[in-house]
Amino acid sequence: MKTYHISLLLLFILLFNNCKQPQLVESKKTSTNIALKTGAERLEKYLPVIKDKDIALVVNQTSRVGEVHLADTLISLGISVKKIFSPEHGFRGTADAGEKVVDGVDEQTGVPIISLYGKNRKPGKDQLADIDWVLFDIQDVGVRFYTYISTMHYVMDACAENNVAFMVLDRPNPNGHYVDGPVLDTAFRSFVGMHPVPVVHGMTLGEYATMVNEEGWLSGGVSCRLKVIPCEGYTHETVYEVPVKPSPNLPNNRAIYLYPSLCFFEGTVVSVGRGTNTQFQVYGHPDFSEGSYTFTPVSMDGAKYPKHEDLSCNGYNLSEIPDSIFQQKRALNLTYLLSFYQSFPDKQNFFLANLFFDKLAGGAVLREQIIAGLPEAAIRESWQPDLTHFKEMRKKYLIYQPLK
Repeated sequence: MKTYHISLLLLFILLFNNCKQPQLVESKKTSTNIALKTGAERLEKYLPVIKDKDIALVVNQTSRVGEVHLADTLISLGISVKKIFSPEHGFRGTADAGEKVVDGVDEQTGVPIISLYGKNRKPGKDQLADIDWVLFDIQDVGVRFYTYISTMHYVMDACAENNVAFMVLDRPNPNGHYVDGPVLDTAFRSFVGMHPVPVVHGMTLGEYATMVNEEGWLSGGVSCRLKVIPCEGYTHETVYEVPVKPSPNLPNNRAIYLYPSLCFFEGTVVSVGRGTNTQFQVYGHPDFSEGSYTFTPVSMDGAKYPKHEDLSCNGYNLSEIPDSIFQQKRALNLTYLLSFYQSFPDKQNFFLANLFFDKLAGGAVLREQIIAGLPEAAIRESWQPDLTHFKEMRKKYLIYQPLK
């Protein structure tokens, strides 16, 4: 009965596509005149693979087919969803950055939820014992220290170890139009940076997963049984407006564009607006005397204990800059960080004592360059050999139209 149900649905989807969209063409490099569809929305490409199989989902609030969550969609189609693995911020995406996410049960579907953020970052053998396929469908933002790619790494690791197939339902990368930043020194590997890639890698999760798999970056150099369902109508030049905020403190595309540049401040005493409604669009500090903008972080959903809570911070507001400016720049903006450090009154205590900055930067070099007063041009020049090597390597894994 389940197979019959799915077969009828697939027939309807194919007939609908043929009637309404006769121009659709299967192609590795999609054309810009094709309507954009995420991997999750291309049901006809993956339902035949998972029908009559037991599956697990790695999903959050961004995992949608149109307006409906992927879990609800698949269950309504008779797919056996045995469990849901949730990443940082949780299944519904409301937990703070770094907040422990606990196991539970989804009230809407009754499916068990297993947290992959906290002590358990990798599914165990017992958690995959009854699973044929793990489907990964999460909106990423294309930045090395955004932890969804680290969760993906650990799930791929577990799938390889337990002979479970792994599928990525691909989504556009809103920062996929450029590659920039220091490449991670693997001696500084952490959950906010696991692979030797630059801060902005210019790849979708499907492309990135293929690179991780084929470059031997999983434990022991093994690979998993990987299948990618690509987006349709997407290229790396596509301007993509994220329909659901990917995490509590990235509320819009402007914050997503600024995130690669402003997140370095997370390793310093400077606030980037957590606890306000302009997260990653403002930055400042109570003792900073320059800047034309003032904001006060307060406890709120997604930022229960924000930096400098209830203190007035002086600094800068970037929330009025048009998104097109960031789309055109195609580079990190180091000016925010360098100029703030140069004007900060207590340079000795600018960087956090735990050196979290080094984990974000992927090494100690950038912090040392800032302290030494190197200009932006010299810092950028120091990145180029590693960036050139990375760009050459990533060419092998591009599914969509290459960057200019």
